[in-house]
Amino acid sequence: MSDPLPVESTVQRLSSELWGSELFSDGVWSLVEPLSALVRVEDGGAASWPTIVRLAWSSEGLAVRFDCEDQNRWASLSRRDDPLWLEEVVEVFLQFAEKTGGVYFEFEVNPIGALFDAVIRNPSGDRRKEPLEVGHSWNCRGLLWGVGKTGRSEDWWAVLAMPWRSLALGAAPRWCRANFYRVERPQGRNDEHAEQSAWSPTLRAPADFHVPSRFGTLRFSS
Repeated sequence: MSDPLPVESTVQRLSSELWGSELFSDGVWSLVEPLSALVRVEDGGAASWPTIVRLAWSSEGLAVRFDCEDQNRWASLSRRDDPLWLEEVVEVFLQFAEKTGGVYFEFEVNPIGALFDAVIRNPSGDRRKEPLEVGHSWNCRGLLWGVGKTGRSEDWWAVLAMPWRSLALGAAPRWCRANFYRVERPQGRNDEHAEQSAWSPTLRAPADFHVPSRFGTLRFSS
């Protein structure tokens, strides 16, 4: 059986007046349809811990909200650009090019609000063949982010809002390539015990998020 094709979705447009603190309220996101549920990175199977992702765009940029069911929300890393993926985290990858190798942007936020943002150079699109270059020194100017509790005591949400101008774009593109990830990890355990989920599964085992040929496609509605 052939591998499933990468997923596609159309992103809903928001009024530019909603770009700001309003993005951290439930009201804005209650009107936005979610993407298909995140699935296991390795094989596309159903994740044990559901994660809902909603997207919206305006003339200012692209906003992403994650809603995560959790039994023990935790993180200890708190500095910008710490290796947040070693604990619990949600992640956004964005690429504004047709080719599956090259440059893309990576954003992460953990349950206590620590941020990681970087420019990734992945020349071959396959880090098994050629190493990644991670540009930690890049900071996304004007980026908005926040986290909070929702629903049950351990469930949590995260919002990331990336301005177009800081992604080397003058305005919203017609489309882009993207993926959305979550690492749900029992406290103090390694990757073997973590559930790693994605919007578009990369179908790599061990789990590997840096597979741009498996990124999905976002189209921006008028």
